Parts: sequence; structure tokens; C-alpha cells
Amino acid sequence: MYKEEVFDVIIVGGSYAGLSAAMALGRSLRKVLIIDSGQPCNKQTPHSHNFLTKDGATPKEIAEQGKAQVLKYDTVTFINGTAVKGQKEENWFLIELQTGEIFKSKKLLFTTGVKDILPDIKGLSDCWGISVLHCPYCHGYEVKNTKIGLLGNGDLGFELSRLISNWTKHLTLLTNGKSILTTDQANKITEHKIRIIEKEISYLEHKQGYIERVVFSDGTTETVKALFARGDFKQHSEIPVNLGCELTEQGYIKIDDLHRTNILGVYAAGDNTTMFRAVSAAVAAGTKAGAIINKELIDETF
Repeated sequence: MYKEEVFDVIIVGGSYAGLSAAMALGRSLRKVLIIDSGQPCNKQTPHSHNFLTKDGATPKEIAEQGKAQVLKYDTVTFINGTAVKGQKEENWFLIELQTGEIFKSKKLLFTTGVKDILPDIKGLSDCWGISVLHCPYCHGYEVKNTKIGLLGNGDLGFELSRLISNWTKHLTLLTNGKSILTTDQANKITEHKIRIIEKEISYLEHKQGYIERVVFSDGTTETVKALFARGDFKQHSEIPVNLGCELTEQGYIKIDDLHRTNILGVYAAGDNTTMFRAVSAAVAAGTKAGAIINKELIDETF
């Protein structure tokens, strides 16, 4: 069902980067449509940190307050829905929702984030973002000086051992099977009094997402306060790639310094473009992308 209404910009993804871009565009008097599916990657995270004025607030609280402020600008519209298809027709972009509704705009901004692909360990997904953590800058302070596990092997295990050692000296590296650390890496880790356990993990014992013990396949356990882990990821939306947007070798949407993709008129900002996943970074990226898009709209008409 095609909608006759035409927008200056459609933003696919209505979390921090998308809302921030919409605010910049709304304050520039641009007609903006935000489409959001309501599935942020940090939906289980109890508290957000390292963001001035909002340190310790819940991710939902930050997003809801941001949305309320953005929607005070009367040129901004928000739709709860899932975008499933995008196409370019001459100088216009069409975005189709799961409902069949089709919306039209001059520019497209993807702030769709990424979807985590977690290790296949029972209980891990229940703890993700709560006590199984990916970012020490977001959550390291809350578990400082406690007993922490590190889930990783090879180069990843070594880098986690180096990084998290700044927050606690009570570290155990869990390789979840035979270690593939180099001799130099293993020696460096043990020099810093970090234990290495090469047993296969059976499951995580937890209460409402707060980990209590790592249970190994031989029945032995390791008690930890938190577990730092890094999983793989994929783009949350396939539309950018289907439109022809290039990805980096790591799987992020490739953008230039002005948040432009290789497709003229298509932009991206936030977690879908960078490994630096933080609320503050997403907000900054959205503000910049919104300002750039407005400037390019001006350049095309004046």
C-alpha cells in the first residue's frame, strides 16, 4: 500500500543514532520518518554507563526520553514497524514495511545496528548484557576487583586478557576446549597471574541473568562475578546490502567520514558501521549524520 506522503529523509532504526539524527533533522525543519522494529541489541542490559548526564540509566529510559524529545518537533514522525524491503526509483527511495505499507523519501539513513551471534553455550544468551559482557568501558567498573572469567581462545583470548586486566587482577581465561594460544601469548598471560582453563564449557549457572558458576563438561565449576566475551555479529537489516551498500571486511556498512555509503543518497550511522558500540558514540554519529544529510539537501536546492 503506497503512501502519497513524501519525506525528506527516512531513518530505518529508531534507537540512539536514529533518534539523534532525527533531532538534528527535525531542528532543521526536515520532514523525517523514523521506522523502528523495537528490537535493540541491548534490550537485556539493565544499566547504561559512560554517557554524560545518563550514567546508570536504563537503555530503555534513555531511548524513551530521547523519543519523546524528538517527537516534539512536528516534522518528525515515528512508526513502530519492520522495514523489509528498499529500492531506488530515479531520485527517490522506497521503503516497504512488513505490513505492506510503502514510504517514499529523498534520502535514506540506516541506523539499524547489528545482531549478535553468541557462542552456543547454554545459559549464555540469558546472561548477555547482564553478566556476560562485551564492553569493559560500559560495564567494567561495576565488576571491578571481582573474580571475572574471559571467554576466548587464541588472539581473542590474549587480547581479552590484556584488556580486562585493567579492571581486576582476579582473571581466569576460559578457552572452552584445547588452547590455541601461542607459547608467547600463554607465557605472557601466566606472567600476569591469569589462570588458563582449557576445559569445554557445558553451561552457565545463573539467576535471572546474573552468572554464578561456569559448569564444565567434566562436572567441575568455576565461580565468577562476570564473564567477558566477544561473539560474531551480522547486520540487523539486510536492506542496505540489497540496495548495493558495500560492507567492510569485518561486516560493517562501509561509510566515509560524512556517513555516506557508496550508494548516492544512502547513509549509515551507529553500531552497523563501527566496532565501537556505545550509547554516546551512537548519539554523536547520529547528530553528525543528520547535519550532513541536511547540508546535502541544501546543496541540492540552493
